[in-house]
This record gives sequence, structure tokens and C-alpha cells, in this order.
Amino acid sequence: MYLSVRAGKSVPYRLAYQLNAIFRPLCNMATYEQVKDVPNHSEIYLIDVRQKEELQQTGIIPASLNIPLPELDKAFCMDSKEFKSRYGRDKPGKDSKIIFSCRSGKRVLEAEKIAKAQGFTNVVIYKGSWLEWAQKEGL
Repeated sequence: MYLSVRAGKSVPYRLAYQLNAIFRPLCNMATYEQVKDVPNHSEIYLIDVRQKEELQQTGIIPASLNIPLPELDKAFCMDSKEFKSRYGRDKPGKDSKIIFSCRSGKRVLEAEKIAKAQGFTNVVIYKGSWLEWAQKEGL
């Protein structure tokens, strides 16, 4: 009883979040091997939603494009010219394959929601994100 009174709605919310992560369909998740192969597929967008300071501390996954999560909604609303000027790459089309990564695989869930709300239909998350990448790469 103490937990439910003290935590309020956060306990059910956290439980639902964890269950969503556990039961998420596998087809919506990218593997380490798929992410490693992204540099060979220029049509795929690997978007890292971490803050620039985090990237400076850890490094980046090759071929990834950094769009911090707080900027993502605005970035997807930009016209193509502005997007290319700001991020150095053509803006993805609504059916372009987009893989989201972050540090530990939590922020990618929010990025996925933002992209889908903007009408992007081929969105995938890299649940392992930077932590798995660094571990498998021996960094």
C-alpha cells in the first residue's frame, strides 16, 4: 500500500512501459548486425537521438546522424533544404527506413512515437543502442 500511495500513477506507467518493451514485436527492432551494415546502405537513416555532449564523451556509431530527441519533432517538420543544411543529409521520405539509437535503448521508444506521429512508416529501433554497440565493438 505504501508503494501505491507514494508512487501514484508512476508504478502502473512504469509497469506498462516495461511490458511494452518486453512484448514489442521483433520486426520493429534492429539487431547489432543490421546496424553494423548501415554504412553499406545509404538509403537507411541511422538516427542517434542523444545530446551532442553525450556523443563527445562516448563516440558515435558509424553512419549515424545526430538529431537530439528534443529536436526530433521540429527536424521532421523542416523543409528538405533546411533539413539538409542543418544535418548534412537529405531529409528522409515518409517511407525511408529509419533506425533510432540512443545510449541504452529507452529514448528510442519516444523517437519512434514522434516519427510515427509525423507519418513515417518504416521506423525501427535499435534497442541495444550505444551500450550494446560499444560492448560488441570492444570500446
